Amino acid sequence: MEFDYVIVGGGSAGATLASRLSEDPNVSVCLLEAGGDGKSAFVRVPSLVIGAVHGGRLTNLNWGFETVPQPGLNGRTGYQPRGKGLGGSSAINAMIYIRGNPRDYDNWAELGCDGWGWNDVLPYFKKAERNMRGEDDLHGADGPLHVSDLPTPYAINEDFFEACEAVQIHRTRDFNGTQQHGAGPYQVTQFHNERRGQRCSAAAAYLHPNMDRASLHVIT
Repeated sequence: MEFDYVIVGGGSAGATLASRLSEDPNVSVCLLEAGGDGKSAFVRVPSLVIGAVHGGRLTNLNWGFETVPQPGLNGRTGYQPRGKGLGGSSAINAMIYIRGNPRDYDNWAELGCDGWGWNDVLPYFKKAERNMRGEDDLHGADGPLHVSDLPTPYAINEDFFEACEAVQIHRTRDFNGTQQHGAGPYQVTQFHNERRGQRCSAAAAYLHPNMDRASLHVIT
């Protein structure tokens, strides 16, 4: 078979790119992935993430890399879990949705990375995002990537945040908002529709809903 595009690796970037390219019915896209389909219960159920991260070699969801010996760690190696399957490491991460500080992007642009300033990238963040809080100047509500508040927070969380406020560490409601300093709950990449609470990996957001496209051929 011949294809217009061959994408090697179905991780976060590969899954997204395959989905976006295959929106054009006049092109053919082949996505190659060494792992599985990214739909395992260890991926979908957040509480099973420990099995994907630390038992990944058994579940075949994790490359389970080791660093070279580190001089600063007395020669010890470091464990580097990396996702294996559609969605890549977005299928085994902690699902925390945080985009970084705008000043970092602007610094990249100042160093010569044209198009990487905060005002350049923000529209793409908004386009990707389906935030359960709705759309505003910093967030989108119509994208494929579900961004949710924690569905079942513990009561002790609130006790901790109140303790922080008691020592002048102020409450932060949105770590992707105008103020990132402070204490508060993160938003997470989890579905907030009928699949409420399930992980929304890059594959679940971009790829799985579009697997039946004639322009897309996925080989795992």
